[in-house]
Parts: sequence; structure tokens; C-alpha cells
Amino acid sequence: MRTLVDTANNASYRDGEIVIVMQSGKEFRFPVSENPRLAKGTPERLNHIELSPFGIHWPDLDEDLSFRGIAEGDYGRRDQKKENCHGE
Repeated sequence: MRTLVDTANNASYRDGEIVIVMQSGKEFRFPVSENPRLAKGTPERLNHIELSPFGIHWPDLDEDLSFRGIAEGDYGRRDQKKENCHGE
């Protein structure tokens, strides 16, 4: 099992992407269009982000993503999870 040792400094919505800046300076970016719940959000709601030691939460959109998942390229695409459940 891999452990994520870096923690998030901040997260924001910019130019169609969620940008997460870690304490190490590393940035994670992904387009909101990759997540069905985020894709429906307004800029104001997309910028209302809460950070935890394990991930990020959008209270106005009822969405949570883990830093581990984001680092592995899982941005909450529901179709990807279905495919993985069926072994495709």
C-alpha cells in the first residue's frame, strides 16, 4: 500500500480546472468536465472547497475526492467506476 505523505496547501477552480497545490509545491489539475457533479457546478460553488487530510470536499455540490484517487487519475468519473466493477 502506498502512502501519500504530501498535504494540500490550497485548492481552487480556475479556467475550467480544479487546481490543488500541495505543500511540496506539486500541483494536481483536472478538468471539472471529468466529474459529473462538478461539471454542473457554477464557478462560485466550484470554488467553495473544503480541504481535509485525505481529500477535498465541495459541500454545495455534495462531492468528495481523495488525494490518493486524484493522484492516480480518478476524478470521480462514474462511468470509469462502472467499467472497473465489471473488469473491463
